[in-house]
Amino acid sequence: MSKIDEEAAAAERRASHIRSFVLRQGRVSDAQRRFHEQGMPRWGITYQATPLDLGAVFARSSHRILEIGCGMGETTAIIAAEHPQNDYLGIEVHTPGVGSLLKEIATRELSNLRVIQHDAVEVVRDMIAPGTLSGIHIFFPDPWPKKRQQKRRLVQPEFVRLLATRLKPSGYVHCATDWEDYARQMLEVLSADPQLVNMGNGFTPRPPYRPQTKFESRGLRLGHGVWDVVFRRKS
Repeated sequence: MSKIDEEAAAAERRASHIRSFVLRQGRVSDAQRRFHEQGMPRWGITYQATPLDLGAVFARSSHRILEIGCGMGETTAIIAAEHPQNDYLGIEVHTPGVGSLLKEIATRELSNLRVIQHDAVEVVRDMIAPGTLSGIHIFFPDPWPKKRQQKRRLVQPEFVRLLATRLKPSGYVHCATDWEDYARQMLEVLSADPQLVNMGNGFTPRPPYRPQTKFESRGLRLGHGVWDVVFRRKS
């Protein structure tokens, strides 16, 4: 394939889905920039359109958990620190969040967490081989609350079908949101996928491995709801 053909194929892949994020020119602090520059060569993985060898990435055999949308990284780092027997791969597109997550990796001395700064749909499609993940976390994705925006929500039937193929038998996908209508959409979409089975009776109480963030705690005190859904891939 010529270079022109390769570029055309790459452009077609990029155009094949609606992005669930907008890259904003937000402020990157000096610390975030420093940890980003120093940490990405050590703990970052560059996007490539070929499957990752996760055994080589983490230099061991273990349960592999993918987290989509790490935000500022605190939750991701806490989970990785509290479950050193597992390996975690975080995806985040925004540089301030990636820098903050890399700071968490450095200060907590985490050896079981790596980061990819790229579109999650493309990473899952191109870099994660089928049947390799023990779990997938999607915590508080952008709710795109306006009706005309909701087509940009990450949890859509096509993407859920793709995620299910990347799970091992009995592997799980766990979504959480503080927007009730998005929670209902998540429940509906996951319930409709024939590869998956609900692990609760509708919504699920927050599993103990998902830490309650300060933002979430404040919202709960104010009476705001938080909804978790956990599904497993059928054996």
